[in-house]
Amino acid sequence: MIKPQVLDDMARRISEALPEGMQELKQDIDRQVQISLQNAFQRMDLVTREEFDVQAAVLRRTRERLEALEKRVAELEGRDAERTADH
Repeated sequence: MIKPQVLDDMARRISEALPEGMQELKQDIDRQVQISLQNAFQRMDLVTREEFDVQAAVLRRTRERLEALEKRVAELEGRDAERTADH
């Protein structure tokens, strides 16, 4: 999920672009923009950096295990081929 301060900053920038003298309207627009941005980001199904890093680590470990297993299978197949050739 996007950090609330990022949404606040985006909403603040948009509201600052409005003309002066519209403080009440500005506040309402600020709230509506923030809600709209939050909803848009939720629909994007984004993950946090921490979640991404955890999944990247899991994938890295899985790849390492896969490579080790592939190497082990190749060794076993090599032994089996040698035994077959000897007989």
